[in-house]
Amino acid sequence: MTATGVPSTRKAENLGQYIVLAAVAVAAALFLFREQLPALSVYPDGAIIPFKDWIGAIMAWMKVNLTWFTRSLAAIMDVPLRFAFNLLAKGFKLGNGADAAVLPRLSWLGVVGVMGWLGYLYGGWRLALLCGGGFFLLALFGVWNNAMLTLALIVICVPFCVITGLLTGIWSYYSPRFNRWLITPALDLMQTIPTFAYLIPMLLLYGASPVSALLATGLFATPPMVRATLLGLNKVPSEIKDFADMAGCTGRQKLWRVLVPSSKPSLMIGVNQVIMLALNMVIISSMIGAGGLGYDVLLALRALKIGQAMEAGIAIVVIAIVLDRLSQAIARKRPEIIVAEGIWARHGNIIIALGLLALTTFFALFVPALSSFPKSMTVTTAPLWKAGVDWLTLNLFDAIEAVRVFVLLNFLNPMRSAFEALPWFGVLLVIVALGWRLGGWGLALLVGLLGFFAASTGLWVPAMQTLYLAGAATLVACVLGIPLGMWASRSNRIESAVIPIIDTLQTVPMFCIIIPVVMLFRVGDVTALIATVAFAIVPAVRYTNHGLRQVPPQLIEAGQVSGCTRWQLFRYVQFPVALPEILLGINQTILLALSMIIICAMVGTRDLGQEIFKALAKADSGRGIVAGLVIAFIGIIADRLITAWVQKRKQRG
Repeated sequence: MTATGVPSTRKAENLGQYIVLAAVAVAAALFLFREQLPALSVYPDGAIIPFKDWIGAIMAWMKVNLTWFTRSLAAIMDVPLRFAFNLLAKGFKLGNGADAAVLPRLSWLGVVGVMGWLGYLYGGWRLALLCGGGFFLLALFGVWNNAMLTLALIVICVPFCVITGLLTGIWSYYSPRFNRWLITPALDLMQTIPTFAYLIPMLLLYGASPVSALLATGLFATPPMVRATLLGLNKVPSEIKDFADMAGCTGRQKLWRVLVPSSKPSLMIGVNQVIMLALNMVIISSMIGAGGLGYDVLLALRALKIGQAMEAGIAIVVIAIVLDRLSQAIARKRPEIIVAEGIWARHGNIIIALGLLALTTFFALFVPALSSFPKSMTVTTAPLWKAGVDWLTLNLFDAIEAVRVFVLLNFLNPMRSAFEALPWFGVLLVIVALGWRLGGWGLALLVGLLGFFAASTGLWVPAMQTLYLAGAATLVACVLGIPLGMWASRSNRIESAVIPIIDTLQTVPMFCIIIPVVMLFRVGDVTALIATVAFAIVPAVRYTNHGLRQVPPQLIEAGQVSGCTRWQLFRYVQFPVALPEILLGINQTILLALSMIIICAMVGTRDLGQEIFKALAKADSGRGIVAGLVIAFIGIIADRLITAWVQKRKQRG
């Protein structure tokens, strides 16, 4: 940079700081004098834009005029779904009469054996014990039928998501303009819209049915596969691409025989994310007819049967952990070069798995215990959970209640009141100023329009209520998670203890985290805060640990040679270098907190999640979709501002 360039850059930096400070000062003045300037503090009712009415009218038109399409699609999707239900859970009924014969479903013993066999093939005896033992527990706890209904939805949904995501990612790779202007914004929106918002249009168009749950799950779980495909194809070394061209490959041969196989590690990470998101969504989709274990949890929570809710929740966690570990092992497995020829040499493992399923299912015709796990041998832990809750209520109620009331009165309620009183115009000025400061006029315009949408829909106060709880959870998660990540980065022993815990937290579906917290703290904002912190703390720990461990050793050695103390080395060398990575972790923490806050509407929070929950109960598509968009836009604003800050720091460094 030239000598004249440095002062001009500093002048621009100072101007940006002054503009942000001026915007903050105006916002503070509007906050203090909100009664004198009501139109700039509370968005006028007469200026509300009826987005929800417009969207509701569009959805009503679609329901009336596109019935032929929705019914056709439902009929098509119902065929593989019913087949999976019958294969895994219900059996095949031959005929329509009461005396019609029924072919048995797959034997529980065969499914357990196949899961153990897959674990052994891809991860050895330890993974085999985890996979086979995990599925055996489902039978032992007496939740096999509903677990298989949940698994059937995942088995049908995941291939659909993977194929759709793969093809869309390939299209985006070959068309950068299409990716930049359409796919990337669409993915950002899809990954920030809360899960409940996906259920509302599906409920309106397809009714409460497993097909609705399948389609909602497919929409929710596809984006990671698109991103993983695009990332994997872009990471293929140019030497490999040049070699394919020199070998005379056609475009199709180059794609399917060179680029896609070379992208397998990234693609398998995408498959893993699709599986976990699909399981999360299938559980939530129990509210619109998915059935399965999610429905068990929902019924138990509504009836305050904590024991049954915990038991079903544990079953969901078992499935999540097994599928996560197995898919990760498959992603890490290097393909073996098979020299021998013949069906057995090439497909022996598949033949063994299919043979095991066929044999156990055949013998189930004569031995009923192979078809359904004997009820006399099942074990239930519900009484133990209930007894534990009763003991805690009897002995620790006063202490738990004191903590709950203290946090509520001294931390959450004042914070809620402050956020609810924030002036809409002042907040818009601040985020626009930050956008201009960090990313120029383009980013300022984007965040300004997204923020104005929240105000113009009449949902400013619920949006601030959501922001307050998500902000409180993010603050607590960062205060706990970042120091824990720092500690883990300094000690391999601590890291080996922390990483399995956060890996487990990352695999637990959102629905299940709420259950134990409700048991102890009842419903309300404190329960939502604790559950959200438990769900959102993972990236704060992981990114901090990873960022500090990725600091180049040369920089650390240079600091030590310069005579830096351990604290100076951390403050002036390690932390500044790792800060962009830590900021990305905070960004992910915010997005996870927003997604979890919406689920917490089930435990009595008053925010945008409650708006979506009410819209779902009334099938009010306009109200639910608009509330979902407001939440998504809050997440996009936070993501864009933090990402711009990270990029600016990297350019400066």
